Amino acid sequence: MRMLLKASFDTEKSNEAIRNGTLTKLMQESVEQIKPEAAYFTADHGKRTAFLVFDMQDSSQMPVFAEPLFVNLDAEITYTPVMNLEDLQKGLSQLR
Repeated sequence: MRMLLKASFDTEKSNEAIRNGTLTKLMQESVEQIKPEAAYFTADHGKRTAFLVFDMQDSSQMPVFAEPLFVNLDAEITYTPVMNLEDLQKGLSQLR
């Protein structure tokens, strides 16, 4: 199932990760683990935030993807099922 992982990072923890050079490595490792079809990084509600769209094969992947961000950056994590245009069209066609 296509999912959106939103991870907002604690400012102090992410500041320290930038200072000691681990933020880039942690993001690279997360992207390699999750293998997103899209990855975006921005500020959201005043916090450094990553948005990763990926295919979740099994719900048991949730802790594998989230725990490094929880532990290292005190991240706030949300998982949201999402659709692309093709998925939306397929779903809407089933309404007829």
